[in-house]
Amino acid sequence: MSILRYTRYMENEKTSQYRVQPPLFVIEQGIGRLELFPAVWSAAEDLLSEDLRAREDGLRRLMELDAARFSPLIGYLLVTRLTEPDTSVRVGIVRALSEALSADSDGQPPPEESHSILCRYLAQMRTRQVYALLQVLDYDMTTNMHVDRLLNLCPYAGNHLVEILNDRKVPISLRVHAIEAIGRVGFLDTLPALERLEARLESRQNGQVTMAFAPAAGTKEIEFLPLIKKALACLRAP
Repeated sequence: MSILRYTRYMENEKTSQYRVQPPLFVIEQGIGRLELFPAVWSAAEDLLSEDLRAREDGLRRLMELDAARFSPLIGYLLVTRLTEPDTSVRVGIVRALSEALSADSDGQPPPEESHSILCRYLAQMRTRQVYALLQVLDYDMTTNMHVDRLLNLCPYAGNHLVEILNDRKVPISLRVHAIEAIGRVGFLDTLPALERLEARLESRQNGQVTMAFAPAAGTKEIEFLPLIKKALACLRAP
């Protein structure tokens, strides 16, 4: 498709009430990013490759082009890759999404349409995506600001974090990250669940109740208590 035809297509799409997918690029104040189309398209294809090196290179190029900020379609593509099998690539995806949602180095906010689409699809995250974000934290703790930004856009993230926290099959480190994320982001809807868990762990610690936990798991779960108290303090703070 020529640039002229593509521009006309985009103009028609902007006036259509039947759009079924995000536009490729957002054009703000007459400044287009259409010249990036071939590079972005190639990088997006590489991000979907079965080859790890190709995915790494595709993501690197998308980040260099800041494609997620200016292309709603690329932003949507990155959201669908939050469960990327390779954790190091997933870390980059999380960073790219977080940066696309933030003001740039000049303090300019992202284009409204790109921002809106990212928020819409991140709001639909489920337990699998939230679990993947906790794995990112476990892999690289410097990503906590980026992970928190994505979690904050999902109204159900608190419920998903509690589900992960209560699952004894989940690694202890991820359950710890779940508690800490609840406190940092401030998911008030998790208060009853955390209070119940606090009460159970305090009873176990005091020897008042025989717990149904396996011995090893029970011992480790007692270590959650100070973290839960800290999270609850954050949630109860005015």
